[in-house]
Amino acid sequence: MIEYADYECPYCARTDVLLADLPVRRVFRHFPVASKHPRAQALAAAVEAAALQGRFWEMHDSLYADHGRLDDPHLWERCERLGIDLGRFEADRRSEAVAERVKCDFRSGIAAGVVSTPTLFLDGVAHPGIPDERLLAELRRC
Repeated sequence: MIEYADYECPYCARTDVLLADLPVRRVFRHFPVASKHPRAQALAAAVEAAALQGRFWEMHDSLYADHGRLDDPHLWERCERLGIDLGRFEADRRSEAVAERVKCDFRSGIAAGVVSTPTLFLDGVAHPGIPDERLLAELRRC
C-alpha cells in the first residue's frame, strides 16, 4: 500500500492510528499541503532527516502521536528521546538532498492524481480520505 500524507493533517493522523496494526506493508510518501499546513514541509524534512539516522518510523510515529506539538523545540526533544544526533539532524533537514526527496514524493503524488491527504493506493487504486471499514477490512486480509 502506498500512502500519501501530510504530518500536519489531522485526517492523516487519524488514518495513521487506523493503519498502525494492519498486516500490510506501508510505503509512505510525503504530500505536504503547504497552503493548509504551513509546517508540513518542515515536518516532512524532519522525518527524512531522522531517516538518515535510521529513525524514519520512530519520528513518523512520534509526530502523529503528539500532533499538537510540531514546532522545532518539540522536534529537538523527539530527537533526544529517539537517540538522534541533533547537529546532524539539523544539517540534514535543511539540506538540498532532503528537500529534493520530499519534492520527489510530492511530484509522484501529483502524477498519480493525489489531490488531498490522506490518499492510499492499494493495487493501484486510489482511496482518498480516512479509510472506511470496507477498505480497512480489505487491508486486514493482505
